[in-house]
Amino acid sequence: MKTTELQNIKQRYNIVGNCDALNHVLDVALQVAPTDLSVLIVGESGVGKEIIPRVIHDNSPRRREKYFAINCGSIPEGTIDSELFGHVKGSYTGAINDSPGYFGVANKGTLFLDEVGELPLATQARLLRVLETGEYIPVGGTEIRKTDVRIVAATNVNIRLAISEGRFREDLYYRLNSIPIQMPPLRERGEDIILLFRLFALQMAEKYKMDRVVLDEGAKQLLMHYKWPGNVRQLKNITEQISVLSPERTITAQVLSQFIPQDHETTQLATIHREGSGDHSFENEREILYKILFELRGNVNDMRREMSALKKQLADVQTTKPAAIDPLPAVASPLPTVASPLSTLNTQPSTVEDAIAEEYIEPEKELESLNLNDLGRQMLEKALERNHGNRKKAAQELGISDRTLYRRLKQYGLDQ
Repeated sequence: MKTTELQNIKQRYNIVGNCDALNHVLDVALQVAPTDLSVLIVGESGVGKEIIPRVIHDNSPRRREKYFAINCGSIPEGTIDSELFGHVKGSYTGAINDSPGYFGVANKGTLFLDEVGELPLATQARLLRVLETGEYIPVGGTEIRKTDVRIVAATNVNIRLAISEGRFREDLYYRLNSIPIQMPPLRERGEDIILLFRLFALQMAEKYKMDRVVLDEGAKQLLMHYKWPGNVRQLKNITEQISVLSPERTITAQVLSQFIPQDHETTQLATIHREGSGDHSFENEREILYKILFELRGNVNDMRREMSALKKQLADVQTTKPAAIDPLPAVASPLPTVASPLSTLNTQPSTVEDAIAEEYIEPEKELESLNLNDLGRQMLEKALERNHGNRKKAAQELGISDRTLYRRLKQYGLDQ
């Protein structure tokens, strides 16, 4: 590309910088503009990715048609299909009219899909079909519609990592990545950092009628050696802060260090994250799973220790109790949910539940002197009384068969 042509592009779109990486990006954008190939712009947040799709559109045969820039990460997952591909009336609550969607409205024009890495998988499948065939079906519709749209996409997501995690379709990546454009981060643009600072300082001085701040040599070196994790956007914010808050108009390294964050922020490409869920990574999920298993193992060990202590206590209790009384023959154990005096007949608990039941049910003092027959008789009488003489219900309450109940009634003289 000729130098004059490149300078005209920079002046038209207010692009500041002379580094080779930036010039290469603009050169690729102008070369691909006359075609209909899909373009994928990759770069960190704040590097100015949104300028390139505009350059491509304005220098393409579609420049007289519509241009739409859509932030895919700002549209809720439940409505993004309707926003992109339209819907028919009544397809969902609130769909009071037909909508063509962006693909319908932008026919013959250009769509810039910013943050394309945030698209849900179902929407990615729809987008892939449009890119391959130019066809799509509105939400709730059955009619296939055609569109002729140029797609330029951008993302700050590490797409390779997203593909390995199953968050982005590999076939869609290759379809979008017909022409890749890698935007350089600000820390790799050298003297461009100083030029951008001058531009932002001049804009602040003109807007608010103040003296422009300038950097001394030490401040320039500090500015150029900082990582700039927020890239151009962060540089602009810091320039505005200095312009407003600094009483000195000549900025030294000492003054500048007060406005530059000292924490070590990452400069790597972001990974996909969704609203309310936080950053998604299978590494994080494995760590959470390991933590749960570790806590579960600790809980199991605690339960084992408690059971061992409880068994020891039961063994000590058994050694101090008198000989056990044989229970009533042919009388079954009561139902687990019924607190019955039968649970007190066997003083040799076979399970922990029996021991708990034995401690919970406290027999009345007058029963302590009764012999076995009196206890069984009183138990049957109370069961019949509670069930208003209904023998079947009384047998169910005691956990014995009707036949056994009748035999016991006859034995105690209660069958009259």
